[in-house]
Amino acid sequence: MDDAPTADPDARARRLVAVVVTYNRLDQLKVTVGRLLDAGPGVLDALLVVDNASDDGTADWLAGQGDPRLAVLRHARNLGGAGGFETGMRHAVAHLAPDWLLLMDDDGRPEPGALEAFHAARPERWDAIAAAVYYPDGTICEMNRPSVNPFRTARGVLRAVLGGRDGFHIGPACYDAPPRDVDVASFVGLFVSRRAVERVGYPDGALFVYGEDGLYTLGLSAAGGRIGFVPAIRFEHDCRTFAAEPGRFAPPWKSYYYHRNLLFLYRRAAGPLFWPALALVLPKWLLKVRRQRGARWTYLRLLGLAVAHGLTGHTGTPHEAILSRARGRRISGS
Repeated sequence: MDDAPTADPDARARRLVAVVVTYNRLDQLKVTVGRLLDAGPGVLDALLVVDNASDDGTADWLAGQGDPRLAVLRHARNLGGAGGFETGMRHAVAHLAPDWLLLMDDDGRPEPGALEAFHAARPERWDAIAAAVYYPDGTICEMNRPSVNPFRTARGVLRAVLGGRDGFHIGPACYDAPPRDVDVASFVGLFVSRRAVERVGYPDGALFVYGEDGLYTLGLSAAGGRIGFVPAIRFEHDCRTFAAEPGRFAPPWKSYYYHRNLLFLYRRAAGPLFWPALALVLPKWLLKVRRQRGARWTYLRLLGLAVAHGLTGHTGTPHEAILSRARGRRISGS
């Protein structure tokens, strides 16, 4: 028996535009672009690659591609993933007329049949849809597990305090279950409807990297939007930030954005429970210093700056200044 998704007769009236943000990962980008364009024009209508000023030959390679569905938005400097998704989504809405946007990094890509599964899922019942994301070896990608907001009920708060990541994120059993609602999802295999953009706008590009997806989707669900997790839509994420060891940042400067933006996310999710939650997470973050071999003082220095900026809502320090701080140089005004 054929197990392929049932065709959706309305799929051709549903214009799907993918947005991929890239920076100096041409080998990864080639795989992702190829995987996306393998889908026919009736499945994927356009692909916008946002090039964050790559200097590894990405621009030349993109210029040599012949598929008319491929468009390129090149930046003069690296705006980070957050800046890339903000500008990419704005450009796609303004110029490519999407009904749905599909978001991913250059190292995230649909598995064969994933886009067909999206159309077959009759996606209009949701405002956004999160795919099931796996590592290349087929195990669940931890950093892309969708979440529910546990701070809405006393039971949820207790689960969050005692359960670690499992207190926030949906469990592995959900990956073999029917679709379900979630509150937070990542920009790897996230389908965002045009009406969701009209409801909540665009991600905050000032976040640079990490957390812009969580804050965006949490804002959507808080505004009454419905986000579905559909396990039949499978994505692969060949990510390497934590490849050496869980909890170890490579390169170390990423720890600044990770912790600062996570504070923003916790504050929005927890509301008045933010301060008790902060008292619980800070010791855990400090203990992660043991995993930063060769960069422990750098980690502590960046963590202190991240907490200071996260508590004050500061996003104005240029990325170049964060790199200098990672090298032990003082940031003026920090």
